[in-house]
Amino acid sequence: MQADESSHQAMGYDRASTVFSPDGRLLQVEYARKTIKAGSTAVGITCKEGVLILADKRVVEKLIVGKSVEKIFQIDEHIGASVSGISSDGRILIEKAQVAAQQHRVTCSSPISTESLVKDICNTKQMYTQVGGARPFGVSLMFMGVGDSSHIFVTDPTGTFFEYKATAIGEMDDEVKEILNKEYKENMTLDQALKLAMTSLKKTLGDNFNIGRIDGSYISSKDKTLKKFTSEELTKATK
Repeated sequence: MQADESSHQAMGYDRASTVFSPDGRLLQVEYARKTIKAGSTAVGITCKEGVLILADKRVVEKLIVGKSVEKIFQIDEHIGASVSGISSDGRILIEKAQVAAQQHRVTCSSPISTESLVKDICNTKQMYTQVGGARPFGVSLMFMGVGDSSHIFVTDPTGTFFEYKATAIGEMDDEVKEILNKEYKENMTLDQALKLAMTSLKKTLGDNFNIGRIDGSYISSKDKTLKKFTSEELTKATK
């Protein structure tokens, strides 16, 4: 642990999310980011035919029913999301996003844009960085959606979000991003994007990789409907 962080702890600057340290840091928010770094890995890629997310379910106990571990969630017909960090925090935000998407359909008679939904979730995240007696959400959400074009957005505990062509979250995000930076191409097909995402997870997980712990979904630009990859499609992408 760095000396300045240790001294900040000793002086109590990390005891509340509303207290700034002398150098302008919110230590509880930084701790939340470290929680995300310990979470399972998810990869998102946009391409000319749509967008996809692959996520490591990280099922380590043999007696756990694999289907009960869900890492990619449907928010609306045209939007999906994955989480990394504290799963229960992610569940709360996923449910909030699902309600917001349905409320927009009822109120406006049209599907919500991915960016508008992401902003709504980030507003909630930001609020929890300035409320006494509450801690920041220890989770990063990766949203994928298709409207006029394909989108990947990633949110962090501060309520900040960025849009990416391809990216990763979780414990091995740096290694995956290095692979994506070298091999990603904007004119990729969905099959090529799936193969790249699977290859990046296979390389980073190493001996721990197996198809049973991978969850994957995609949204095609044609029908704009979220669908899950079958185990056969995922297996084919590893060859």
